[in-house]
Amino acid sequence: MSTLQRGPLTRALDSRRPLDMDRRGGSVHHEGTWCRQPASKTFVAEKLLMSGITRRKFMGRAAQGAAAAAMALPAVARSAQSPNNRVVLALMGAGGRGMDLIRKMLELENVSVKYICEVEGSRAEAAAKAVQKLQKSWPKTTPELREVLDDKEVHGVVIATPEQWHALATIWACQAGKDVYVEKNISLTIWEGRKMVEAARKYGRVVQAGLQNRSAPYAFSARQYIAEGGLGKVLFVNVFGMLGSVVGGYPCRAEPDGPPPADLDWDRWLGPAPERPYNRQVHRNWYGYWDYSGGNASDAIHTLDLARMVLGDPPPPAIIQCLGGRFQFNDGGQMPDVQIVAYQFDTWVMSFWNTGFTPYNTKSPGEVRYGSKWPYWPQNADRIEIYGTRRMMYLGRHGAGWQVFEADGKLVREHKGYHPDKWHLPNFIECIRTRKEPNGQIEQGHQSACLEHFANIAYRTGNQRLVFDAKSETFVDNEAANRLLRPAYRKHYRVPETV
Repeated sequence: MSTLQRGPLTRALDSRRPLDMDRRGGSVHHEGTWCRQPASKTFVAEKLLMSGITRRKFMGRAAQGAAAAAMALPAVARSAQSPNNRVVLALMGAGGRGMDLIRKMLELENVSVKYICEVEGSRAEAAAKAVQKLQKSWPKTTPELREVLDDKEVHGVVIATPEQWHALATIWACQAGKDVYVEKNISLTIWEGRKMVEAARKYGRVVQAGLQNRSAPYAFSARQYIAEGGLGKVLFVNVFGMLGSVVGGYPCRAEPDGPPPADLDWDRWLGPAPERPYNRQVHRNWYGYWDYSGGNASDAIHTLDLARMVLGDPPPPAIIQCLGGRFQFNDGGQMPDVQIVAYQFDTWVMSFWNTGFTPYNTKSPGEVRYGSKWPYWPQNADRIEIYGTRRMMYLGRHGAGWQVFEADGKLVREHKGYHPDKWHLPNFIECIRTRKEPNGQIEQGHQSACLEHFANIAYRTGNQRLVFDAKSETFVDNEAANRLLRPAYRKHYRVPETV
């Protein structure tokens, strides 16, 4: 086991206490506060001393709640045993989310960034300057991932590129002995997601999916409440992604092809995606194109994953049905503005309302994600509604928390949250040091990603009813759907059959 040292934020993470819920009443955990079970619709909060549990007991219970049992992973490379025991990272993809991740990771003790791997020169330069200000040393910049992976001092790679790169970069990193943090959606197709799992297992790497809710205390407590029967038997779940627009431009405005900017390596930007001439609309609005993204569903993957998690990470659904289209604008855009999906699990059904025409629905704002304010659930754009035979739960991602209601609107239980980057990113760094399985481990990341892929494949094949064979991860008697299981990679950017 590595002897890398634990930083103050990691120690602070360990000080969290799990939720103890008594069905007869009692306290409900708010990150940093404790909220009592409300006697009415009024929210009552008061500070309480956290006591009655030892650190040792907490760590054991938190590990169970996060399903983070130790893995038989190899120790961090010998180069990690440096005088200051630093975890050395590289960033691939220095856009907004990539830089947000790196800034937050650099707040953790004994973490440094050695490389910015970016195919756009001006963006790489700006990222390097930002990192230099934070760590007081300059990272190297390169457009070539292989240069990063050949450096034995690098322990982990943070992948925040467009989605066509996620699988291949993860597999290459695992083969090179690096640990990986890969942003959502982790894969572009079902087949390549399975190859990511195979690579992580074969090479014994920590691969953390960028599904932050898997480190949220309120997600663990929601799962516990449901498992203990607080809602009764859950028969129906409704997952919302009802946004005010569709990614990629809405309406989509076509632009002519042309030469790429002088500082952009367009071939490397495309990577595994089909070759095509440079187009500014495609480059800057890649979220709106199937070759690079799953569209609005690639944002809703956070909510789909949170629903799976709190329901105990069930096996894949057997039947998927989709209805929808792009109705408001006849603009040639690829992504739907209405996509209504139904998933048939063994003894319950989940629906997914993925739309892009409702500006009156909004995601949880900052005061909800980082503060004590609750969402207005009826117009919360990315809520989850979980219906049991006794009660129903509203659940929100990225810090919104959850509330349980009985008949007549009676609020009976709640747990307010906080944006889970606070725990998810330290969890990745800690797992590099300890070789434990991360909260967002790649198998569950893959299973959740499949829910997005199911929805989009059903839509792209003409709103078909699909039957999925979980063992082979193929569709039964449906050649059109099976053709969308894997991309047509370019020869020098192929995900291999055997990783």
